[in-house]
Amino acid sequence: MKEMPLISVVIPSYNHGHLIGRALQSILDQNYENWEAIVIDNHSLDQTEQVVQAFKDPRIKLLKIHNNGVIAVSRNIGIYEAKGEWIAFLDSDDWWTSNKLQECVAYMMVCADVIYHDLEIIRDKPLLFRAKKIKTRQLTEPTLIDLLVNGNVIANSSVVVRKSVLIEIGGLNEDKELVACEDYDAWLRIAKREKYFLHIPMKLGYYYLNSQGISNKDMSISERNLIFDFLYYLDDSERAKVEMRLNYTKGRFEFVNKRYAVATQYLRLCVNHRNFLIRVKSLFMLGYILLSRLNNDY
Repeated sequence: MKEMPLISVVIPSYNHGHLIGRALQSILDQNYENWEAIVIDNHSLDQTEQVVQAFKDPRIKLLKIHNNGVIAVSRNIGIYEAKGEWIAFLDSDDWWTSNKLQECVAYMMVCADVIYHDLEIIRDKPLLFRAKKIKTRQLTEPTLIDLLVNGNVIANSSVVVRKSVLIEIGGLNEDKELVACEDYDAWLRIAKREKYFLHIPMKLGYYYLNSQGISNKDMSISERNLIFDFLYYLDDSERAKVEMRLNYTKGRFEFVNKRYAVATQYLRLCVNHRNFLIRVKSLFMLGYILLSRLNNDY
């Protein structure tokens, strides 16, 4: 019987001493035991080191580096330090259900290169127009076109990927302009090589969102910079769909940050979006903006 593969869990962290214990405990609670966990700490100023060292399991390793605000640097250190055939990504504020690794290993037998699943979103405060679950789907062929046109549907903390595939693409992109978008870039470059992405239709973890960090990043800018290098793979119709998606992302960002004049400009472009839910959300936000203006005028 073939030995069950070693899975290396890569966990970058900075000042998450109050959260990383939950992530590590969720790994220790796994039904599947052939794993190692590599915490890459960006010289945190809190109790991160003490929390990690309190876990006496020899499978947990702590590395300390300076990544200069580029989390891809930390993840790449973890990838190259990993001894496992498979890499599992876990952000230090997220955590898994106890059957996460066991379920992923079961799917490894079908020649998948990238395995991913659904996550439940946990927020410290409710927020309008945001989902309660990262419910993804099986990507359609060609995978690269699906990812470009429909955006990144893969949550980083859900992914288990062959280490050899990550080495083949040269690791994650460390360009500062792609911060918060480096995982999407990796999936695109993997898809470009026609690797097989496999979705597990199960919730196997939790994605934590802190309200203080939700609205401070305009992802439409990062995505536009990223997708530019892939545009020649798309026809005119597909490029138009990408533009519409980015307009919605921009409009929603401006709406959340209460810059309603700019939000209106972009949301008006989305009322004819092919995605029914995006049309409805755009119209709802435009209606909210209109009511706000009327209330201020009268």
